Amino acid sequence: MESIEKVLVKLKEARKEKGLSQENMAIELGISQGAYTNIENNESKLTVERLLQIAQILEKHVFSFFELVPFPLFNQDAIKNPKDYQTLQTIYQENKETLNKLLSSYEERIKELQQEVNFLRKQTIR
Repeated sequence: MESIEKVLVKLKEARKEKGLSQENMAIELGISQGAYTNIENNESKLTVERLLQIAQILEKHVFSFFELVPFPLFNQDAIKNPKDYQTLQTIYQENKETLNKLLSSYEERIKELQQEVNFLRKQTIR
């Protein structure tokens, strides 16, 4: 989960890259310069609506303010890069271990239920 502080740092950096002052941003947003300063300093809550407005003013996609780690896509080229290949192997191994644990759990439960059925059959025969 992204901390709001990191988002605010990226907002501030994007504002400066665009060459806008806090006052410029405040005017564009229709708020006071102090209110905008409070947003950047995390003294006032940043709403999703306000974040979307800021992204539009800065001509940035709203996701650019978050550190999103894209899920790696693997294809035949991944094998050529040892790091990507290792990541793929790790994911495969983790999924395999989880699947094996789940299968083992189900097999155990099936055995328990079979024993219970056999016990109940014996009880009804007597």
